Amino acid sequence: MNTDRTHAVNATPAAAEESKDRQFAATLANGIDILLAYRPGEAMLGNRDFVQRTGLSKSTVARLTHTLSLLGYLRHDRELGKYRLGAPVLAPGYPLLAGMQIRQVARPLMKALADEVGGAVSLGLRDRTQMVYVETALSTDRLVVSPDIGAALPMLTTAIGRAWLWGVPPTLREPVLNRLRLQEPDAYRRTEAALAQARRDLQTRGYCSNRAEWRHDVFAFAVPLCKPVDSQWFVVNSGVRARPGTFQTEQKRVGPRVVTLVRELEERLGLR
Repeated sequence: MNTDRTHAVNATPAAAEESKDRQFAATLANGIDILLAYRPGEAMLGNRDFVQRTGLSKSTVARLTHTLSLLGYLRHDRELGKYRLGAPVLAPGYPLLAGMQIRQVARPLMKALADEVGGAVSLGLRDRTQMVYVETALSTDRLVVSPDIGAALPMLTTAIGRAWLWGVPPTLREPVLNRLRLQEPDAYRRTEAALAQARRDLQTRGYCSNRAEWRHDVFAFAVPLCKPVDSQWFVVNSGVRARPGTFQTEQKRVGPRVVTLVRELEERLGLR
């Protein structure tokens, strides 16, 4: 999996979900999929892009983008015939982030570790088949790629995604794995061995790792919290600059420190 959202094959279409659940609002779900179609770094998308990424018909996409534009969630560039995200998209996220007490508790611990290892430390949770950062601390030695709040990461090829998969109960993990198998069969096959190794690493070392598999310039080490916080399963991830021949050294240096941070965070949150 890469950083792209793959809504065109995103599990079951809204219409099929509606047939299973009479309370399911397919139009609302489709509109949300339009807003989620943007990838990091993309400023504008056209209706053709939305059709490709959501699997919706041209007429449905046209109605949804028109409505979202009237509501301000999209801004239409008439010259280019494309859409930008509008400011109202940001509004629902603020109450969510402000209400996460774990962010305030974790922030000083994360900053201290980021400065110690000379990298970044992030707190994330799952969104569908990807992970999303809700808090990030950076050292003064910035990484080539600086993570930010709201950044989305794939599950199969990142330490944070693997840590979530093996840190949650099977009842939560299996539906996500099944969805990944259907959604990205080639990527799933390519990462099966790495996923199995991540499970062993979490059991024996206490953390999962990423050896520059997702980004060539970053090694990452991640630890899941032992229990959910406000019904959410969080993972702490630390990324450091990847240099040839240094993975084993960085693993011994950074991995155990992330474990220590998470244990202290669990103590402060009363999870242990």
